[in-house]
Amino acid sequence: MLLIFAVLVVLGLIGGYLWARSVWNRIDRVEVSEVLSDDGSGTNYLIVGSDSRANLGEGDAGFDPNATAGGERSDTMMILHLESGKAKMLSLPRDLYVEIADTGGDHAKLNSAYNEGPARLIKTVTGSLGIPVHHYMEVDFVSFAGLVDGLGGVTIDFEHPAFDVKSGLYVNEAGPVELNGQQALAYVRSRTYTEVIDGQEQIDATGDLGRIERQQNFLRAVFSELSDTKNPFALARAFSGVADGLRIDDEMSMFDGLRLGWALRGIDSNQLELPVVNDSNESGAVLILQEDAAQPVLDEVR
Repeated sequence: MLLIFAVLVVLGLIGGYLWARSVWNRIDRVEVSEVLSDDGSGTNYLIVGSDSRANLGEGDAGFDPNATAGGERSDTMMILHLESGKAKMLSLPRDLYVEIADTGGDHAKLNSAYNEGPARLIKTVTGSLGIPVHHYMEVDFVSFAGLVDGLGGVTIDFEHPAFDVKSGLYVNEAGPVELNGQQALAYVRSRTYTEVIDGQEQIDATGDLGRIERQQNFLRAVFSELSDTKNPFALARAFSGVADGLRIDDEMSMFDGLRLGWALRGIDSNQLELPVVNDSNESGAVLILQEDAAQPVLDEVR
């Protein structure tokens, strides 16, 4: 009996490994190994949330019938820094005004670097901010919705009732609210976030910074749900659902991915924030980095 049990355990482990390998092999690779760093302390993952119009259909949060099919932009950018068993997260505002790599010194919004592909974005983050990038990961927001549904929903604490007609967000009461994938997608993508305070509608005036804060709230909720989920089949469904919406660098191994997933489960809730000020120029509304004040923050991920 013990022998049979041992054989079943071994077969289960082998089957689990083969399944994990098959899911991992479904993930698209991005050829950026030549621009990845091999210096710095710890390991930095540049995680990009891609606004993929090609994956949106009528009825999806943020669907725009007038948008160009297949158009894509980096909507959310953040650095996940892993060191000594601890994780830190630094969001990079899409409107941050920086020198864009390989342009001869031209400055523009950080988001525009992605227009020429992930390699240009990685080089810009490293060159303009001095942040070494060791791995790259990209996920479209539709896959974020699939991950949320795979986890059975995530809970977001709303200070006030809120809505965004453009993204499709409607939250009718304050307090903890469980969102399904579609609702979470609307929350993350919201650009005209409006709260109802004492019966008055007040649109969020913080723009990109407010959206970043909401995205961080969402990610913390997802990571918390991952930590609390003990059912391996639920976790399997969640990760399998998101695999087809992922793109990773061509150097990342499955064990790198497992290490990343484990680190996300224990991420520090105190996120890093770049000191910036609002401005406007030929690029439109931009955020200007406060160089002196930013150095201690940047040093946390260098």
